[in-house]
Amino acid sequence: MKPNQDLFDLLRKIGNKPKSSQRELANELGFSLGKLNYCLKALKNKGLVKIKNFTKNQNKLNYIYVLTPRGITAKTKLTISFMRRKMQEYDELKKELKK
Repeated sequence: MKPNQDLFDLLRKIGNKPKSSQRELANELGFSLGKLNYCLKALKNKGLVKIKNFTKNQNKLNYIYVLTPRGITAKTKLTISFMRRKMQEYDELKKELKK
C-alpha cells in the first residue's frame, strides 16, 4: 500500500507543479533524492509521466515533468481509491465512537 501512496503523492505534486526540481519534489514529499529518482523512473516506465528538458535553458539539468493521459487516469483512480479508504476509516471511527 505504501508504494502506491508514494506514487500517488508524486503524481499529485507533478500535476500541481510540473516545473519543480527533483530536490524540491523530494523535500516536499519527504523522499530522498534516490527514492524520488526511482519513483520518477517507475512512473516514466509505466507511461504515466514524460520527462523533458527545458529547451531554452542553458542549464540542461532542469526538467519538466508532464503527466500523460495514462498518468492523469492513474492519478484519478488513485484519488478515488484514497477517498474511499478515508471514507471507510471515517465510518469505522464513527461506529467506534457510538459504542
